[in-house]
Amino acid sequence: MPSSPERNGIKLPRLQHVSLSIKSGSQDQIRAFYSSLLGFQEKQPPASLAAKGVVWFAAGAGEIELHFVPDTYLQRPEEVRHFCLEVSDLESYRKALKEAGYQIIEAEPIPHRPRFFTIDPCGNHLELTAILGDYAKA
Repeated sequence: MPSSPERNGIKLPRLQHVSLSIKSGSQDQIRAFYSSLLGFQEKQPPASLAAKGVVWFAAGAGEIELHFVPDTYLQRPEEVRHFCLEVSDLESYRKALKEAGYQIIEAEPIPHRPRFFTIDPCGNHLELTAILGDYAKA
């Protein structure tokens, strides 16, 4: 049975990635575990984030990804553990969250991926993004 938003013609958000922190210098261990042992394919992160030592893996169809961020580069450590939802109209979500009283936390830009963070009622961080093109071709 379709949800209320779906009945009104609104495309529901889609899980895009999960992001977790790792100890600085543990990138090779993460690669060995997720790539060599579990079989995930490593993916080149955007140039704007690559210098921070992040490690990304493709984790399914439709650009579902696993992201690992060294803890030494975190400005707000509580935000690294989050999930990201891809939405069709990012600005309508921004407006709805603001109007409902939720904080909008701007994110470091990634080409072709406008995005922001917010915090749910239980303190969980989530990122919302729109995928407008391939960041690697920017």
